[in-house]
Amino acid sequence: MSEATTVAVPRAENCVKGAPYRIVSRETHAEFRGNQRTREVSIGGVTVGGARPVVIAGPCAVEGFDQTLAIARACQAAGADMLRGGAFKPRTSPYDFQGLGRAGLEILAAAREETGLPIVTEALDPRDVAEVAEVADCIQIGARSMQNFALLREVGQAGLPVLLKRHWAATLSEWLCAAEYIAVEGNLDIVLCERGIRSFTAGSYNRSTLDLNVIDALRRETFLPVFVDPSHGTGDDRIVPGASLAGIASGAHGLIIEVIAEATDKETPLCDGEQSIRPAVLRKIIEDVQSWVRTSSRGRR
Repeated sequence: MSEATTVAVPRAENCVKGAPYRIVSRETHAEFRGNQRTREVSIGGVTVGGARPVVIAGPCAVEGFDQTLAIARACQAAGADMLRGGAFKPRTSPYDFQGLGRAGLEILAAAREETGLPIVTEALDPRDVAEVAEVADCIQIGARSMQNFALLREVGQAGLPVLLKRHWAATLSEWLCAAEYIAVEGNLDIVLCERGIRSFTAGSYNRSTLDLNVIDALRRETFLPVFVDPSHGTGDDRIVPGASLAGIASGAHGLIIEVIAEATDKETPLCDGEQSIRPAVLRKIIEDVQSWVRTSSRGRR
């Protein structure tokens, strides 16, 4: 488990007057004002927000020990930096698979023990945060929970970095206000994640519309690292590679991608099989991202 860096809440006179979010505003901090420097966040020893893009990969949901360990090994071999996987799953229907809970966390802990990959997993309820924090290196707040303010305050106090996903209908200001709820608890180790917004195209050829325009806007407005989720942002494994590269080229500091085992049928996973890529595709995405960074002159920090 990594520890978040606690920060003193800036004095009122040092904050942007009238701004709905103040601590996470670039204008509040002299070292970030007037530039596009990014605060670096350490997650299990992996630096997020630096010059090298970071890739978090793994199953949408932890469905079993063998399934999770096989994907974790494959993601490590493909070059991923961290392992994602949901032990607690928010689902639209109450009858859908909701995750394995505590058993899922224990499986994630075993996967980290074997592979060394830091764990990113979601907390859904303020009452579950302490239990999730025992295993996680980074606590994810999913899109559905972006404005669960009690949950945001609780994870702000948990002493761990937080990956905060954008709700599919949230404005930039609403998203940064959600980050502010975490920051006021003394935790600035926040990573923002664009995961697609709902638009008139939803269901025709994609699940969501990946809003890459917001990345540059975020980097002007805040110093927090920004990730892209091309899996939820497209809902189609065929689009994920291109969306991944587009996200990095647009200025994102990393990707969070859903992966299934090489031989697994798309219908087998209990959650999001259609948007999950194979390990071989993950490897190619990582290679292409690294190649782009080597040849691009655009500064990332």
